[in-house]
Amino acid sequence: MSDQAIEERFAALEARLRAAEDHLAILNLLNTYGPLVDSATAREAGELWVEGGGYNFTNPEGGSIRLTAPDEIAGMYHWQGHLDLVATGCAHLTGTPRITVDGDDAQAVGYSFVVLREEDRWFLWRAAVNHWTLRRTADGWRIVERFNRALNGSPESHETMRKVIAI
Repeated sequence: MSDQAIEERFAALEARLRAAEDHLAILNLLNTYGPLVDSATAREAGELWVEGGGYNFTNPEGGSIRLTAPDEIAGMYHWQGHLDLVATGCAHLTGTPRITVDGDDAQAVGYSFVVLREEDRWFLWRAAVNHWTLRRTADGWRIVERFNRALNGSPESHETMRKVIAI
């Protein structure tokens, strides 16, 4: 095998390894969210985003709301409604998303669920679809934007689900 062929194989292997490492790092980032918010670790949860990034979600009171990172997002985990969930016992779960990486930018589309305790039973309290945009930073992968819509049959939720085709 020629030196050039060996170099090409190493380059291809390095590219595949970097892609696998990027996917794993993004999965780890997204799966860090639940334990942080369920333990009321607000500041660290807000810092999963880039400075100025956003979280756009279905407001339980109707419509949607966008919070800016890190302060507004961290502040959400001090809202009384969230503290009530934490005190009751809850689990924010991130389903395995479809991820695409393009250099230092990435997108992911997938589901999220909130499981809530009610006395001696656990039940699915909320289900949503998410479209994340992410960026590689000096501190690793961070969320630029999280667009989250409740799975309530709305056109917005269906449109977000269809983004899985485009990434």
